[in-house]
Formats: sequence, C-alpha cells, structure tokens
Amino acid sequence: MVLFLLHVAGAAALLIWSVRLVRTGVERAFSVPLRRWLRLGAGRPALAAIAGAGVAVLMQSATAVAMLATSFIAAGTMTASVALAIVLGADVGSALVVQLLLLRADWLVPLLLLAGVTLFLRSEAKVLRQSGRIIIGLALIFVSLGMIRDATEPLRESAALAAAMGYLGGDAVSAFLIGAVFAWAVQSSVAAVLLAVTFVAEGLMPVPVAAAMVLGVNLGGSFIAWFLTLSAEIEARRVVLANLMLRGGGAVLALLALGTVVRYLPLVGAGGVRQILTLHLGFNLIVALVALPFCGPVLRATARILRAPEVPADLARLSALEPSALPFPDRALACAAREVLHMGEEVEAMLRPVLRLYASWDAPTAEAIRRKESAVDRMHFETKLYLARLTRESEGVEVARRSVELADLAANIEAAGDAVSRVMLGLAARMGPENLRFSETGWQELTDFHDRVLANAQAALNVLMTLNPDAARALVEEKERVRVVEHDLQRSHLERLRQGLVESIETSNVHQETLRALKQVNTAFTMVAYPILSETGDLLASRLARPPQG
Repeated sequence: MVLFLLHVAGAAALLIWSVRLVRTGVERAFSVPLRRWLRLGAGRPALAAIAGAGVAVLMQSATAVAMLATSFIAAGTMTASVALAIVLGADVGSALVVQLLLLRADWLVPLLLLAGVTLFLRSEAKVLRQSGRIIIGLALIFVSLGMIRDATEPLRESAALAAAMGYLGGDAVSAFLIGAVFAWAVQSSVAAVLLAVTFVAEGLMPVPVAAAMVLGVNLGGSFIAWFLTLSAEIEARRVVLANLMLRGGGAVLALLALGTVVRYLPLVGAGGVRQILTLHLGFNLIVALVALPFCGPVLRATARILRAPEVPADLARLSALEPSALPFPDRALACAAREVLHMGEEVEAMLRPVLRLYASWDAPTAEAIRRKESAVDRMHFETKLYLARLTRESEGVEVARRSVELADLAANIEAAGDAVSRVMLGLAARMGPENLRFSETGWQELTDFHDRVLANAQAALNVLMTLNPDAARALVEEKERVRVVEHDLQRSHLERLRQGLVESIETSNVHQETLRALKQVNTAFTMVAYPILSETGDLLASRLARPPQG
C-alpha cells in the first residue's frame, strides 16, 4: 500500500510540475506577444473572451491569464469589463487544454522528448530554448498520465476503493469539496481535472463522483486568482471576485442540479471520460456565454461588495541602510542592495500608471508619482553616502567593486525615475490643455511598448533579487529587442506623418519623446544584469569592432 501511494503521489507531482513547466516556458518566451494579443479585445467583449481562451490554451492556465489581465488594469491600459471578458474566456481555454492533453499517442512522447531536449540544449536563442522547455513539459504530462494509469491499475478490484466511491456517490457535496480543495492546493485546475478524468478512464471513479469533483475543481480554480490578488488594486480584485462569483457560483448551482446533469450526460457520449470532459468544457462555455453580456452589471455588484478600504494609518518605511552594519561589509552590502531593490520597486510603481495619464489626466495620480520620485531621489542620495562611507571604512577590493556596482545601479534606477516623473509626466500634462489625441495606431504602439518595458522592469527586479545568470542574459537580449522595436516604431510614426494624419502631426513630439523615455527606462533597468554577466564572462569588454591588422 505504501508503494502504491508513493507511485501515485510521484506521478501526480510530475503532472503538476509538468503543467507548470509548460506555463513557465510560454511566459518566458512569448509573454510580450501574448500580452499584446490579450489587449486586441479592448472594447469588444466577444473578441476579448476569444483572446483569453487562446492565451489560456497556450499557457495552460486560466489563473496566469487572470494575473495578466489584472496587471493591465493596474497599468490603466484595460477596463475592468474587458478584463472580466478575458478571464471568462480563459476559463473556457483552460477546459480546452484538458481535451488536448488526454490524447493518447505512445509514439508522441519520445518524439517530443527528443525535439524538446535538442532545442533546449543546442539552441542559443531564448525563444528556441523556451520552446524546448514547453515541448519537454508536454511530453512529461503524457508520461505522468501514463504513470498514473499504471499505478492505479491494481485498484480496479479494490473493495476499499469501491466502498469509498460508493460513499462519495451518495455524498456529492464531499466529492465537490475534495475537488475544490485539491485544485486550490496544487494551484492548477488543469492538473486537477486531468487526474480526475484519468481515474474515470481507469474505472476507479464513477461518473457522478467525477462530475461533482470536476465542478468542485472549477470553484477551487477560481479561488486561486483571488488569493494571488489580495494585495492588488481594488479594481483588479473586483474582476477576480466577479469571476469567482460567476464560475464558482455556477459550479454550486450545477451541483444542486447534479442529478439532472448526470442523467443527460450519456447524450454527449458513451464513455465516462468523454462525458466528464464535455461537462467541464460545457460548464465553462455556458458560464462565459451567459455572463459576457452582463460584465458591467456584475462588476457594479462586486463594487458594492468589495469597497475601497479606508486609508489606514501610514507607518513610515525605515531605510534598509543600517549604520550598525557598516563594520560588517557583507551585511552592509546586503543592506545597500535591499535599498536599491526598493528604489526599483518605487520606480516600477511610478511607471505602471503613467501612460494612462496621457489619455485621462488624474491630478492625485500625478502627485503620487512626483512624491515617489522625490523619495527615489532621497534614497539614491542616502545610498551613495552609505556606500562611500563603507568603502572608506573597509579595505577589501571586493567590497569596493561591489559598492561601485550598487552605486551605478542606484544611479541608473534614479535616472529611470526621472524619465518617468519629469519627462513622461510632463508630456502627459500637455495632452489635455493642448487638446491632443494620438491616432489609434499610435496609441496602440505606445501601450504595447509601455507594456514591454514594464515587463522588463519587473524581470530586472527579479534578476536583482536572484542574481540568476540565465535570467540576466535574457534581460540583456530583451534590451536589444527593445532597441529594434523602438527604432521600428519611430519609423512607423514618421510614415504616418508622411501620410499627413492629423493626429500624428499634432502629437508627433509627444509620441517620439515618450518612446525615447520608455527606451531610457528600459536601458536603466537592464543595467542590473551587467555586473552578473561580467562575473560569468558572458559580457564583452567592448562592442567596437577590432581595427584591421597590417
């Protein structure tokens, strides 16, 4: 019995990890195109839902799509109703993933492993390496499902299992709760449904029990994003709450009608697997179709439930620059690194909402950005003094080198804050008084570029925390892509000027200066990676070509 439990637990762990492996690969390789795809549905709920479904299929996670949608709300580049439509579509896409992953083709696993490992080990390009990761993850999903089938085969004749399933068959609520808790515990509704359907395929779980459990998975899956956004902005949390009410509430209603639902399941297919898969997909599709026309009213209802909290008493943040740590260089350097990291977080917080001020000026938001910029300037000044004092009191060459690196990083991040607060905020302030409006294409280009730079800023802060050479290398590669994209966008803008578009002519200076400011912010954050790559030997001493010999 212990050996059986070990095999099942190991197979389930491999399944959960494999799904996460695919999602991680997609996020690392295709996050920018996927984010752009999601924004295509702005103003068109049906198209937004389709985009959400497509991205969920690629990422194998409705939760990941929900987190992307909430980040767009925080940046002001997407309305809450469009974000809710995307999340509803993502639930349907997540259900489609299960259908695709249950295809049984024994010859496919070695082919996927061979292709995936070859791409991952032999490719230098980031996209190809991550594509290899994705393919390996898909192969391991099929392997884990086969392991589950093999491990559970002896249970078909188990009297204890038959008794447990008999009990759950008469207690649908317990089966429902088991499914909900399991989905929340493994942080993946895809993995939870795959496991339940595999048990049905092996004859270990009756269809009524699996139906109740899969409905519970839908409730548990909708809770995942809720817990992950507890500290997010109120508007983003309302979107997640709305999805929880629609998907989770729909699951509870379907549970109440489970007897009727199970009675009609044979109409969709003779096999139990087909019935459960159709139930899971059909449930999410019905919820999306019914809810899409009512996204606005549902969000207004959540606004009455989830009110903006009163501003609590503000506890001033203490600086990480502890004077008592100066006699201990390693500890003092860690304190300085923490302060630089916090500077980066403050600049990221400034960058996130600034673009929406171009479309609709908001004085409190602008003032908040200015206050943060002042705080960043103060932290920069104090960090320089702290590091200067550290180098005076310490004699080690390594301490001096690391102090210079941190001082340079602080200067770069402070420059990024200036670009946001002084340049971009100043440009945004001109839009209203001068009655300026970007062309539709120009505004789309700016929002895409802003989103790319924001994603890179977040990646840079992760690099600063982890000091991961692979992540640092990917960040520098992305810097070059940003340079190329910015150049292409400048040319695209000049082409619109050549065509005589009035909006482009009126906003020409604002458009071009905003692109340059965002590029400057991206460059400043990317500098986080250079000290790491210098230590690993991945950084060239100069980009200049060698002079000809002789």
